[in-house]
Amino acid sequence: QVQLVESGGGLVQPGGSLRLSCAASGFTLDYYAIGWFRQAPGKEREGVSCISSSDGSTSYADSVKGRFTISRDNAKSTVYLQMNSLKPEDTAVYYCAAGPIFGEATMNLLRVLSDFGSWGHGTQVTVSA
Repeated sequence: QVQLVESGGGLVQPGGSLRLSCAASGFTLDYYAIGWFRQAPGKEREGVSCISSSDGSTSYADSVKGRFTISRDNAKSTVYLQMNSLKPEDTAVYYCAAGPIFGEATMNLLRVLSDFGSWGHGTQVTVSA
């Protein structure tokens, strides 16, 4: 049974950093692509970033490019999202999703994960002075 647990959220000032973790259990992370998503109050869920299972490639939404970095440690069954230079508009609940999908990380992979992936319960990130 695929289980994902997000952690690392919290309250941070604008310009600050957080590192989110997505701990996986019940499956072999090596064979799964992982995506990070976020949803702010009153807004639709947004794909933030994804990382491939096969070639380690990554993809980012324009809104976070250059500020966020996704990485994976298959030995620890964990995927990370390093978030730097945080802005108030980054405030949201952040979720990770996993899917047994092979291929390059692209925004299309994020859409597939959004529709068919297995989800965690999310972690709150609040960016405020």
